Amino acid sequence: MSISQAEVIVDRRQLKRRLFRWRILAVLAVLLALGSLFWSGGDFKKQFDHVARIHIDGLITGDEATLNLLDGLAKSTRVKGVIIRIDSPGGTTAGSEAIYEKIRKIARDKPVVAVMDTVAASGGYITAIAADHIVARGNTITGSIGVIFSFPEISKLLDTLGIKMEEIKSGELKAEPSPYKPVSDRVRQVSNEMVQESFAWFTGLVVERRKLSAERVKVLADGRVYTGRQAVNEKLIDALGGEEVALDWLQTQKNLPKDMEIVDWRNSLNADPIGLGFSAANIVLKALGFEGLRRQVE
Repeated sequence: MSISQAEVIVDRRQLKRRLFRWRILAVLAVLLALGSLFWSGGDFKKQFDHVARIHIDGLITGDEATLNLLDGLAKSTRVKGVIIRIDSPGGTTAGSEAIYEKIRKIARDKPVVAVMDTVAASGGYITAIAADHIVARGNTITGSIGVIFSFPEISKLLDTLGIKMEEIKSGELKAEPSPYKPVSDRVRQVSNEMVQESFAWFTGLVVERRKLSAERVKVLADGRVYTGRQAVNEKLIDALGGEEVALDWLQTQKNLPKDMEIVDWRNSLNADPIGLGFSAANIVLKALGFEGLRRQVE
């Protein structure tokens, strides 16, 4: 009987030690998750009034992640101003249109300033004119006001190879222009009408946003690119400089406090590139059953 009691006591002590170790590990895990949560991406800072900074880089396609990011900026009551850093040669017409509309939605309630970096041309320029104020470096490449619709035509190559493409289609203009045959006058006419309609939309935006006459925009919109210095002379942008000039505009013209912090907002594709921060926090919080904690902090 005494041996049995001793075994029970030993078992209880071992159980207590195991429970103690698990409790310590659980506390450490929660602390790690919270540390990662507050450390990553400046998200904790988003809970206070701030100037948001976003980057529009590379080919503009109007991807869902970027559009969702812009929606988040529009909805946030803590964002008091927005700086958009643009480094893009352009993109699709529809994608540029989607970005433009989202930025104008933000600008209904908060000031938006665009900062052009190396290139902000074509769709990149559409993104910029959605802002209330545009700043560029003297050697920034911008402009390229125009629309292009390009496609390959490989009929001679197919002839050389002895390949002939046959088509059965519902109408003359279905799937035209085709890469398998020369462009007919009718197809060229219809394609040009589409390009000109989109071009009219683009130049209309420039007339509206830059307060230029339609006649002047017609001269400027021959597809050429401009340096930042040329663009400011033509009133395609507002000022030369970098982010400090944009921030000064927000402070002096829109009365934002000079001590207000700038916080980077990133879309879901690049918010946590090294796998730390929220990704680590998510795993630990989910494992511990505290998923709701992150949502409360966001």
